[in-house]
Amino acid sequence: MNTVDYSRYQTLEITRRGPAVDGVPSVLDIRMKADGPGGNGKLPTAGHEGHWELSEIWRDVGRDDSVRCAVLRGSGMGFSGGGDLALVQDMATDFEVRTRVWKEARDLVYNVINCDKPIVSAMHGPAVGAGLVAGLLADISIAARSAKIVDGHTRLGVAAGDHAAIVWPLLCGMAKAKYYLMLCDPISGEEAERIGLVSLAVEDDALLDKAYEVADRLASGSQTAIRWTKYSLNNWLRQAGPAFDTSLALEFMGFAGPDVREGVASLRERRAPRYGIDG
Repeated sequence: MNTVDYSRYQTLEITRRGPAVDGVPSVLDIRMKADGPGGNGKLPTAGHEGHWELSEIWRDVGRDDSVRCAVLRGSGMGFSGGGDLALVQDMATDFEVRTRVWKEARDLVYNVINCDKPIVSAMHGPAVGAGLVAGLLADISIAARSAKIVDGHTRLGVAAGDHAAIVWPLLCGMAKAKYYLMLCDPISGEEAERIGLVSLAVEDDALLDKAYEVADRLASGSQTAIRWTKYSLNNWLRQAGPAFDTSLALEFMGFAGPDVREGVASLRERRAPRYGIDG
């Protein structure tokens, strides 16, 4: 049996739980860290290292024969806090950083889609940025009713790339996708379930128990049947690949433009951005 050493991951805390196969628990519990190099002390954030790790982990999940299902969750006050502003600044000013992160952003989406093991996400509090990509692309996405889902790309001054074009219209329809992606309005977990953006919304204190329950059921089921069903269904997402690639290219072109500088400045100064508007 091929197993993977996960000790190289510094921004993700990885443990095992769930039904055992040959004495090894088969559910991989992946916690994005709010503390240390993986966060700001309150929320997990995607800096240089964290962004790469979140894109790479799904390759290891696929390679690990002892894993039947993975659970992705946050820590601290929420699921994910979005990109570290230092990383965003580097992307805006350094071509090499921008091209490297573009590849990671592409890999994150396709690695989640192509990982043959089922993935369950458990989202609480704020869910933004790279964490949200994996959270909404997960095969079973579960949100606390009070979770706050936000795609903040246009607020930052770049196009809604990442996962948005590939999955939001399919999940909640084009009208809702355009509204939330263009305006960056927050969506509660309860509303996200109502419009079809997530699989389930549960009471806050039941979130992790429900995620583990679903993961255990997936790990205990027919692995060929579950994995082949995932593969077939994800062909809907693969068909949207050209739209996704376009959105990602336009997002990263935006990182070289002037609006992202105003977006970063407004976030640091805790004020509304002024994109060519007086006052």
